[in-house]
Amino acid sequence: MRQAEPRAVLIVPANNTTMAPEMSALAPELAPFAVARVPVPSEGVTVENMPAYARSTLAAVEEFLPLRPALVVHGCTAAGFLSGAKGVAEITEALRQRSGATVVSTAAAMIAVLRHEGVRETAVATPYLAPINDGLRAYLAEAGIAVEVLNTLACPDVDSLGRVTEEEVLALALRTVTPRSRSLFIACSQLPTLGVLPTLRARLGIPVWSSISATAWAASRAMAAPERAAE
Repeated sequence: MRQAEPRAVLIVPANNTTMAPEMSALAPELAPFAVARVPVPSEGVTVENMPAYARSTLAAVEEFLPLRPALVVHGCTAAGFLSGAKGVAEITEALRQRSGATVVSTAAAMIAVLRHEGVRETAVATPYLAPINDGLRAYLAEAGIAVEVLNTLACPDVDSLGRVTEEEVLALALRTVTPRSRSLFIACSQLPTLGVLPTLRARLGIPVWSSISATAWAASRAMAAPERAAE
């Protein structure tokens, strides 16, 4: 049987091995995804190299534009929030102009799903080092969402990030939430969360979202009603 042509292009950091399969599982109506991989600077993503990373993002998607995708997903969490709301809007618009597609950003989806849940304060679990975590706090604060508590795996490089297991994510999440937590967000589209979200939601009884699940939620809504697209 001939494989279906991709309807969607997923843009991820070159090292990301998690987002495509989890997005396909969470939003099968959008699969298969063509995957555009963006080279990661040797120093990792930083506020300073965001303009260069944005240019690399646009270059990475170019080869997939002849597919005329209906959806483009900007799937790097940190490269989104480090740019701030203005930067997210700019890269989203640039991708929309080049592709003619509906565009969803993981960073914007994070805000959209927390607002949808009525969240004004959330616990956050990440794999990031301190400067990236500071950028995440600032991005959420800009959207009117406070960080109650943040706990991190403090992965020093992309290799260690790629070795994180679902069991480690579950343990991180459980030691992050407090008795007063009203929500939990697990940031980073490389962290595997597909198998742990149902467990966390059932055990904690609060909204629990991850970068990937928020993106799948936003992408499905955007394709069902394009005016809802997370920008």
